Amino acid sequence: MNTVKIRTTQNVEVEYPLASAGDRVVAHMIDLAVYFLWLMMCGIVMATTNMDYGPVLSVLLFLPLMFYHLLCEIFLNGQSVGKMARDIKVVKLTGEAPTIGDYLLRWLFRLVDTFASQGLIALITVIVSNKGQRLGDMAAGTCVIRTRAIRKAEAVTVESEAGYQIRFPEVHLLTDKDVALIRKLLFKAQKYNNYELLEKMAKQVQEVTGIQPGELSEWDFLQTVLKDYHHYTHGEIEV
Repeated sequence: MNTVKIRTTQNVEVEYPLASAGDRVVAHMIDLAVYFLWLMMCGIVMATTNMDYGPVLSVLLFLPLMFYHLLCEIFLNGQSVGKMARDIKVVKLTGEAPTIGDYLLRWLFRLVDTFASQGLIALITVIVSNKGQRLGDMAAGTCVIRTRAIRKAEAVTVESEAGYQIRFPEVHLLTDKDVALIRKLLFKAQKYNNYELLEKMAKQVQEVTGIQPGELSEWDFLQTVLKDYHHYTHGEIEV
């Protein structure tokens, strides 16, 4: 599986699975089905009302289709209906949240690499690019990642190496419930690219244990806490 490493605004480098070309093609087909349903509904309305809508109103009926991807990605956090169905989304390679300008660039290039070429240019560039990018992604500095729950076989693991030395002995003050919650938040932060979730948890761990993490980021601090706690328990921890 192809992956991409993204350094977040918390200065944490996280590896995400890229959406495959197949995922993106299926998502596009689902979006085309949405187009078809909209046109079918508009046709039914026009046929049943027996009104002369005129060219201006006809254009207005097509405007939602024209701006469909742009509006969806802006208001659905980098996803369209098709992307939501395939559990994939648009993210910035810098780790920041995509801006309206980024989505606008992707939309403008869609006219060239998707619609004008019937998707051929987009498909070729996604396959050839090492980050699975079409032209719009390259221009906007974005890529499309998988957001579906990571299967157990793909989970990030935290291991206690042979001869591992505990950095924070105060972790013995934590409970199994505390550690389970830390694991859950680390997983959610990585999955949703939202590392603000970790700030409160890191502070709570510091309050309970009295640990001073120094210059460690919240991610590295909590990962170290898991390793240290694991030293008292068994084998391997997944997050």
